[in-house]
Amino acid sequence: MKKNLFVLLIAGLCALNVMAQKAEDESHRKVLRFDFGGGEVAEGYVGVSASDIYSEELGYGFEKGSRLSETVRMPKRKRKSLDALGYDFVGSADGGAFRFSVRLPDGNYKVKVTLGDKNGTSKTTVRAENRRLMLENVTTEKGVMLTDSFNVNIRTPKLSAGNTIKLDTREWNPATGEIKTFTWDDKLTIQFNGENPCVCAIEIVPLDDAVTVYVIGDSTVTDQMGGGTWAQNLPRWLKGNVVVANHAESGQTIKGFRFQRRWDKVMESVKPGDYLFIQLGTNDQKSRGHDPMWPADDKAGDWIRTHSDAETDYIWELAIMVVEARRHGVVPVIVSPLSKFDRKTLKPTSVMDAYGKNAGKAAELTECAFIDLWSMSKDIINAVGEDGLKVYSDGTHTADYGGYLFSLCIAKGIKDNKLELAKYLSDDLINIDTKNPTPRFSDFKVPVEKRR
Repeated sequence: MKKNLFVLLIAGLCALNVMAQKAEDESHRKVLRFDFGGGEVAEGYVGVSASDIYSEELGYGFEKGSRLSETVRMPKRKRKSLDALGYDFVGSADGGAFRFSVRLPDGNYKVKVTLGDKNGTSKTTVRAENRRLMLENVTTEKGVMLTDSFNVNIRTPKLSAGNTIKLDTREWNPATGEIKTFTWDDKLTIQFNGENPCVCAIEIVPLDDAVTVYVIGDSTVTDQMGGGTWAQNLPRWLKGNVVVANHAESGQTIKGFRFQRRWDKVMESVKPGDYLFIQLGTNDQKSRGHDPMWPADDKAGDWIRTHSDAETDYIWELAIMVVEARRHGVVPVIVSPLSKFDRKTLKPTSVMDAYGKNAGKAAELTECAFIDLWSMSKDIINAVGEDGLKVYSDGTHTADYGGYLFSLCIAKGIKDNKLELAKYLSDDLINIDTKNPTPRFSDFKVPVEKRR
């Protein structure tokens, strides 16, 4: 009898824990609205002042290091309409970027931002999480308020079985357990930048039915803290009910991506109708030495463990990923790795030739959609001349300008492959000619984050 009572008690406690967790999750699924500035707070919104710094207790606020100004255009008085949003705003105090964060669980979200100044003009570029480009140079005329929106995917390292992915030292501090990047923390982070960003309000809506474009790859694809990649810029060219989830990380190989359980995280998250863009190869060629992303005593960083020969393992590992993605109802797309760049000759090198060609063979073997970024990147390098020094930040990685150009190449590949995803491409998409690419660097006006 006592044993039965004990079992019932444990079951009851478990049920209460499940209910509490469900209640917490449901509370996070509500629409969140924030009204910025020191004026009257619009009805249905949470007021946020420039002094509200993010904390776990508050659950929202500006990230430390943000230098903010706060403007109120009219005296305080009661306003019950949403027009109250337009009379105050937060901007940058020193011309630098600033970030606002909200604690949220894994998932997709639609973010609506209200921008503008009742007494002046504004120009704002919006990025999310770790510098993913969402809105480019949104301009408002004097007295005009504008609301625009974009979709963001956020995630934590947790896996359903109670495990986590194996993060590297760029992503977390092994000594303290502290997450070091906006990519894996438990927050949605939005960055504002530009000539005169005037942020009046933010609305965050859970987005459960969006088509998700998952991206896996290495440092030439990941959300970089400086510089930029095509995956960081791709959200700029998508509209409607679609969102990009970039799981690429520096130092990755095909085998390493599996070993570190990053593949498990993606496969746990996908649903039928989603897409998976696969660009690996830059590090797969390495067969000796140690990945600097890992502590010296961590053998996971030994390249010999994750090397894939271009003619054999590389092709088959790509093919296996394609097959597994299809089993989950996901549309796979193989993207060949970027060509490397010789900063002295201003020409593409031959280092990635074998992997560039064999990515195409894997796509042919599996009858998979293929975007030949290897060939397109070589065309662009040959076409831009000295601007190649602005396309690449070194011989391997792209600068902000290069990431922007190569995101246009991916958009071109989406159209050329006649993917259903093409219906989500934005109306102002630039149709790139890789042998005469635009914009030229002299016309590239997307603001980058100023270092303080």
